[in-house]
Amino acid sequence: MALSPRFSFLLIYLSVAASLCFAEVRLTEIRDDDRAIIPFDEFGFTHKGRLELNVSRISYSNPLSNSDLSKVGFLLCTRETWLHVFQQLEDGEIQCALDSDMVKPVYTFSALKDGKSFDTLFSETDADQFILLFANCIPKLKVSMDVRSAMYNLDGKSNRRDYLSIGKTVLPRVYFLFSLVYFALAGLWIHVLYKKRLTVFGIHFFMLAVVILKALNLLCEAEDKSYIKRTGTAHGWDVLFYIFNFLKGITLFTLIVLIGTGWSFLKPYLQDKEKKVLMIVIPLQVVANIAQVVIDETGPFGQDWVTWKQVFLLVDVVCCCAVLFPIVWSIKNLREAARTDGKAAVNLMKLTLFRQYYIVVICYIYFTRVVVYALETITSYRYLWTSVVASELATLVFYVFTAYKFKPEAHNPYFVIDDEEEEAAAEALKLEDEFEL
Repeated sequence: MALSPRFSFLLIYLSVAASLCFAEVRLTEIRDDDRAIIPFDEFGFTHKGRLELNVSRISYSNPLSNSDLSKVGFLLCTRETWLHVFQQLEDGEIQCALDSDMVKPVYTFSALKDGKSFDTLFSETDADQFILLFANCIPKLKVSMDVRSAMYNLDGKSNRRDYLSIGKTVLPRVYFLFSLVYFALAGLWIHVLYKKRLTVFGIHFFMLAVVILKALNLLCEAEDKSYIKRTGTAHGWDVLFYIFNFLKGITLFTLIVLIGTGWSFLKPYLQDKEKKVLMIVIPLQVVANIAQVVIDETGPFGQDWVTWKQVFLLVDVVCCCAVLFPIVWSIKNLREAARTDGKAAVNLMKLTLFRQYYIVVICYIYFTRVVVYALETITSYRYLWTSVVASELATLVFYVFTAYKFKPEAHNPYFVIDDEEEEAAAEALKLEDEFEL
């Protein structure tokens, strides 16, 4: 069984990308699928790992008179092992992944005889991160089946089931602690708004809404992962998580656009180009959230899973780039107007201070989209939670920086003109009035 390099790279990509999914109890319907390899999930086992596999309604689309069903079945292997299996297949040492002595066969269809279903419990005593795969090494054989897979670890002396991978089992507590931090920040921000109510702008209430939505999103995500940890299914909590995640994403990108253009404290309106950016970012966020739901709910076994994964990454990158354009446009427009307009020159002095914020936005986007992904890739499977902590810490720093720089204060240099600038602006306005007279 020879595999093309393109097919091999696709399978490697699936194996790596599958780590982004949270393992849980999955119900999968496979219909007339002739793929040689179907990835299901990736899970970090302890020495007390278990895999429950319940497969029913097994059928084939063509006769199996001379077919060897020992070439069809489920297996477990690590990422490193899978690369060696690929090499064995390409070198012709083996004809099927199930024949390799580097993988752990879970169940082959040769044991079915005339049956249409089977249940098996596989005990994994090697602590490592394994990928659950279905191998079909019979050419042109299309398989249909309903698969229920559950991977978990037995916790402590009580043998309580933990359906989260060993590297992600602490995430419920991590998300809950960060939600408490954001609720505390929301309370502190309300106190600041009340204390400085004479210098509060509309953008400050919008910032409060962003912080509250972020806190609610983390709280729902903590409960969602906690429920999965105990039962293996989200059971409704994922709906609330997706709702708040959707609102948080839209409001955060909108806030960056509004702050970057100086809305509310530099000017009470948005230009047409800036409005178009918002009208582009918001629908893209809708698409990104739909893609995220499909990715999380279906898992890597779906034939269109890779497509949705690419859609999500593309939309996320486009949104990140789009929010930077209004800042550049505003600086450019005010720089051109400052040559002839004294008031525009004053505003330009203020808007140039936004360059620092512009740099921080770029660093935040780069860190959360590139560095965090790289950290997740190189980190041991036991410490995958560190990439989540790094992402949330970067987001927290970004929120605190934004609140500190744009807080409602009488002498905030970002949107308050000092005495000298007031005199310059008044003189420029006087010259304009004399010219009009």
